Amino acid sequence: MLYLAGECLMSELILSKLFSLKERVAVITGGSGVLGGAMAKGLALAGARVVVLGRNQVRAAAVVAEITANGGESIAVVADVSDRSQLEIARDVIIQHWGEIDILVNMAGGNIPAATISPDATIFDLPHAAFEEVVSLNLVGTLLPCQVFGQAMVERSQSHGCIVNISSMSAIRAISRVVGYSAAKAGIDNFTRWLAVELAQKYGDGMRVNAIAPGFFIGEQNRDLLLNSDGSLTERGQKIIDHTPARRFGKADELLSTLIWLCSSGSSFVNGVVVPVDGGFSIYSGV
Repeated sequence: MLYLAGECLMSELILSKLFSLKERVAVITGGSGVLGGAMAKGLALAGARVVVLGRNQVRAAAVVAEITANGGESIAVVADVSDRSQLEIARDVIIQHWGEIDILVNMAGGNIPAATISPDATIFDLPHAAFEEVVSLNLVGTLLPCQVFGQAMVERSQSHGCIVNISSMSAIRAISRVVGYSAAKAGIDNFTRWLAVELAQKYGDGMRVNAIAPGFFIGEQNRDLLLNSDGSLTERGQKIIDHTPARRFGKADELLSTLIWLCSSGSSFVNGVVVPVDGGFSIYSGV
């Protein structure tokens, strides 16, 4: 029994050393959404001090309230990821509050109807302005936080920090309709690899940049596209399930282990990768 107890203690120590985020300060943009909120709570459970950054103070505060009710440390900060001055103010508030920034998760993003191609339209009907808006929201909305919060990471006495961007299945597979979103997410994949090399070469191996590519999860933006009002699958939802070997949508909590791994010392030699969490969607040909 003593041997088993010692073995369990050693396992806990190893897991804690590899995957604990205790006292690390993590900023998550878009942290008030379904997936962003789950990620914020997961980071807090791993010990991080979580900054829920978003445009909606009420929604961000609600996530913070859940985290603190469970014994975590969290604050809400209002900022738009497309506005550098707002992000710089947010950075200064965070550093004044907690002294440093260790982790950045770029969850903010999304799509707009005008940047999609409906079944009765063609690419020639796509409004140029709508395409630009979606690319700006997702790609520029990832670039600016990386610049603003990443600068705080490299300006420490010893450069150290972890950035996790959010990709998509549409970055690696041609998925009908979502032309603007797909282009933006493909840009994020490339930017993730580029920035990983840039920061490591100029600031050392303490700076890492990776990405997660979620498969299909139900959120606010896609619920009506994938589910009918009675909870049954729409035609598009059924096509996705048919091409997902797991035969279901993902659950928000299923992103957490990958996120925590990428943010922790357990992945200290992992840099520039895009990790799919997709139930096999990205590898299945449909045959």
